[in-house]
Amino acid sequence: MSVLVYTENWDGKFKKVSFELASYAAKLAAEMGVSVSAISLGPVEDSELAKLADYGVGRVLSASCKDYNSLDNQAIATAVAAAAKHVNASVVILAQSNLGKAIAPRLSVKLKAGLVSGVQGLPVSLSPFTVKKMVFTGKAFANTTIHTAIKVITLAPNSFGVIENKVQEAIEKFDAGLTEADFTTKIESTNKVTGKVLLNDADIVVSAGRGMKASENWGPIEELATLLGAGLACSRPVSDEGWRSHGEHVGQTGKIISPNLYFAFGISGAIQHLGGVSSSKCIVAINKDKDAPIFEAADYGIVGDVFKVLPQLIEAVKESKS
Repeated sequence: MSVLVYTENWDGKFKKVSFELASYAAKLAAEMGVSVSAISLGPVEDSELAKLADYGVGRVLSASCKDYNSLDNQAIATAVAAAAKHVNASVVILAQSNLGKAIAPRLSVKLKAGLVSGVQGLPVSLSPFTVKKMVFTGKAFANTTIHTAIKVITLAPNSFGVIENKVQEAIEKFDAGLTEADFTTKIESTNKVTGKVLLNDADIVVSAGRGMKASENWGPIEELATLLGAGLACSRPVSDEGWRSHGEHVGQTGKIISPNLYFAFGISGAIQHLGGVSSSKCIVAINKDKDAPIFEAADYGIVGDVFKVLPQLIEAVKESKS
């Protein structure tokens, strides 16, 4: 028996989320008294694969076919299912990412496995296998029990942490038995964002809402984000108005994020917005309306005009950096 983790890569490189998954899988495997394995799909150098051993994964299956870079959900699910059977996995772990959320249901069907998405932390019980997840847009937790022999879970980002646990690596070439016909998705062109901190990877996120009044007032928000090395986000009304890109929209209908620190400038805190950011480790809200719902979810709040608070905060950050 073993625990299998699917580690996504970006252009042949692993990011924090993959190392967090590896750390979680290694800890879970230790508690269960079983081995831990990882499956990597697409071209990845052995030196990069070996990094997973720094976080407790000793056995890495590598299927290096470049066709996996097409992100064909069905093909990836088939390959991960084959890997799960190959290592006799009783638990398969994926990231609660766009790709992970697309693959997990397909994988659940292929393995006849129970599925829980957005898991927060290690199981509260191994017998029966019970995990905790957020419900009601982050207002409560629910303990969910999986009774099937094989379990599939997706781990909420930034819910466990990255823990170094160096072990001896063993990298194996793996053939899932797929043919060209299994890859039905073809990528014709790719446009990549460069020079920005991606929201799903950001430890700090600076976000703003309609309280900024207009798109031309975003300069201080961008400056603060740059100073903090943070990701940039906005509320849905802002993206709907065209002030900011829809790619920056966080909330129930946008990106779901879990940074360590989330700044909310001029955001009222509608339930749809809080549904996407409520799992942040620390929320700092700045709003001139003392009754704004965002303050109910915030760990720290400043009642004040964002146009007065922002310059002071920027200066304070600059002073601390100097």
